[in-house]
Amino acid sequence: MTRRYVMEFERPLVELEAKLEELQRLDLTANPELVAEVATVAEEIEALRESTYADLSAWDRVQISRHPDRPKAQDYLAAVFTDVVELHGDRAYGDDEAIVAALATVDGHRVAVLGHRKGKNTRENIARNFGMPHPEGFRKAMRIMRLANKFGLPLVTLIDTPGAFPGIEAEERGQAWAIAESLALLSGLRVPVVAVGIGEGGSGGALAIGFGDRLIMLENAYYSVISPEACASILHKDAGKASEVATCLAMTAADLAGLGIVDEIISEPSGGAHRQPEEVFGAVRERVSSALTALAGADPNELVRSRYERLRSIGVIEEGSG
Repeated sequence: MTRRYVMEFERPLVELEAKLEELQRLDLTANPELVAEVATVAEEIEALRESTYADLSAWDRVQISRHPDRPKAQDYLAAVFTDVVELHGDRAYGDDEAIVAALATVDGHRVAVLGHRKGKNTRENIARNFGMPHPEGFRKAMRIMRLANKFGLPLVTLIDTPGAFPGIEAEERGQAWAIAESLALLSGLRVPVVAVGIGEGGSGGALAIGFGDRLIMLENAYYSVISPEACASILHKDAGKASEVATCLAMTAADLAGLGIVDEIISEPSGGAHRQPEEVFGAVRERVSSALTALAGADPNELVRSRYERLRSIGVIEEGSG
């Protein structure tokens, strides 16, 4: 059986698939009873596969969002966009590889693109800090936001980070200040902003480049004020209870659509986007292009005003008369 990364909730299915492969390696002609057993196991696998992916929990979706084979921002940049010109550095400290920035074209729309960039192996993940930006990453992002604003380019962002890097060196270089500045700049851009949640969406690290006039999320992406592990550590003093708190965080695409935070959800192939990435790339291209077309020609003042109202409407508390 080909070795692959197995998510926790997939283990019963993978074990049954391994059993089927073992049976198929036997000489079935010498033992007719095995033929019936192979057919039975195959039927069990189909039934289990359907039930496994039909009703995923919030924690299951978090695992899918973190799958090592899940398409990364650089994959979307290569597959969804054309005429890509990557831009580097914050013009102050250095080039944070956890943030990818570029000028590009999508379906005829010339745009600026920002994304959290993870690696595809250990070496790349270390170089890109596992997609967790430092202050210079957010300052690079702000540099691109200002370019987009100056030249009237719509901004497309790709969200996929467990959060901003929490290390002491990041705090020493002004992490909180950089995130706050990025939020303020993003909220006031006078060009259309389309954000796409492609994987993880953790805390201020995601929010710093992750809101705008349209928020589109993949079915198994998540967006949360805090990661399940960090939340469990704070509330229960036990990160192992992450699966329990994930549901309470209302962090899935479906949860956020129900709260009116997410505008559109892009369905994924059974098992996750890594199963059929080309299908997902096509859907993202279509939805982003449609959103940009709808926002084209919008009055800049109206964009800023409606974006402000959009943010202010989130989390409104209504008190009952009783």
